[in-house]
Amino acid sequence: MAETSYLDLSRLTAVELRDALASGELSSREATGHFLSVIEQRNKQLGAFITVTADQAMSDALVADQLHARLVREGRSQELPLLHGMPIAFKDLTDVAGVPTTHGSAALEHISAPEDGALAATLKRQGAISLGKTQVPEFGLTAYSENRVSPPSRNPYSLGRSSGGSSGGSAAAVAAGLIPFAPGTDGGGSIRIPAGACGLVGLKPGRGVVPSGASAGDAAKLVVAGPLARTAADAALLMDALVPREQAPDGGYLANVGRAPEPLKIGASLDSPWAGVYPFAIERDALEALARGSELLEKAGHSVTDAQIRYDNRYPESFTAAWTAGVGSARIAPQREALLTPLTRTFRRRAQQRSASKVNEALGFLRQFEHDTIAQYSEWDVILMPTLAQTPRPVGWFTGGGHSGDPWPSEWAGDADEDYKRQCEYAPWSSMVNVCGLPAISIPVHMTAAGLPMGIQLIGRMGSELQLLQLAAVVEALTDAPAVPV
Repeated sequence: MAETSYLDLSRLTAVELRDALASGELSSREATGHFLSVIEQRNKQLGAFITVTADQAMSDALVADQLHARLVREGRSQELPLLHGMPIAFKDLTDVAGVPTTHGSAALEHISAPEDGALAATLKRQGAISLGKTQVPEFGLTAYSENRVSPPSRNPYSLGRSSGGSSGGSAAAVAAGLIPFAPGTDGGGSIRIPAGACGLVGLKPGRGVVPSGASAGDAAKLVVAGPLARTAADAALLMDALVPREQAPDGGYLANVGRAPEPLKIGASLDSPWAGVYPFAIERDALEALARGSELLEKAGHSVTDAQIRYDNRYPESFTAAWTAGVGSARIAPQREALLTPLTRTFRRRAQQRSASKVNEALGFLRQFEHDTIAQYSEWDVILMPTLAQTPRPVGWFTGGGHSGDPWPSEWAGDADEDYKRQCEYAPWSSMVNVCGLPAISIPVHMTAAGLPMGIQLIGRMGSELQLLQLAAVVEALTDAPAVPV
């Protein structure tokens, strides 16, 4: 390959990088070595990675290059796996064989996983090269990626700000060019929140579309895996790797992402199921993002009208019961409980005190909430809102342990209920999408005067993942995507 600068290679889209690897213009060892070098240079500032598996990654890249050489020699290069030689990373809730899974918790013994979890196994079979594990909140519970295991994940656009959560480390890594794209998981906004904070396209597929997305302790079936990427096409490529061919659109997501969808009826709403318990203010930049998103969608030929959605005020209590049930049953030695963060410790205690009948009652309510909410959404093809109600928050803001100018706080000063309240006010339009099992996407559309990205969220009907990606591609073509902050 002709000599490529550090900046040029980091700014290649994932599709361009995939094509260069498949053609042999670039070897997997060159690509892997480059991104490992970028991680070495930048991760100390960003806190995106908890663990970097450089030796294993270079070994896997060598195997990938040997496979490429053999298939080319035998005239079978079309048999290369879809993501041949592509560097990626997994958030540290996902098991990767031979690598400790911390779950972001100092209360757990950090033992190396004996085998790949379903998500890692799927993408490795597709040829991806894992560079390591990225920062997460403890047990993936929060909308920010700060814990007692490793320094906080910071926003590449402003290092004093959070990159969001729970896929915050992965989002920071993609936005800063440490990896070309990444899989995230989303049980209450964990792909869309960091995508919104870091200026990325973040797609939460509908329930059951990506079979590797389920997690233990998820009785409400909230969690699904999906892509974090800098472009709609890159997200489509990762969807092609995540979704079984028989469940994908004819020809796949990437082949169809550039086709503009037929004119759609889009309902814009600021209603939230959290508003009754946590009345929240919407910052001007969030409203400007919504206005800009509406303008771009109308320019693309879609109609945007106001949508008033009524949510049952019992939602917050029921969602919280379902969301925190898993942490109540987590195996933690009694002598290590004190190492949990205040929020985790509080919600674990409450989960353990909650009866099974109460949890079942909450789950039953959420199924009815799903039915009622989808019935209201059905008046429109797509529901539109800001991704976040506020600009990316300062590191330590949720816990009360610091602000944008402070170093990582040595003591957790925050109150668990105030922490949770702030999260719900920050991301009031996320979790109900998981409860409904619908696909949703965050798309960057606006930059604040301070240079922070803001996005819109589109919620589609069941099975509309491709349509959402196509809308993201249309919006992307009409606006300047945020530059990689390298």
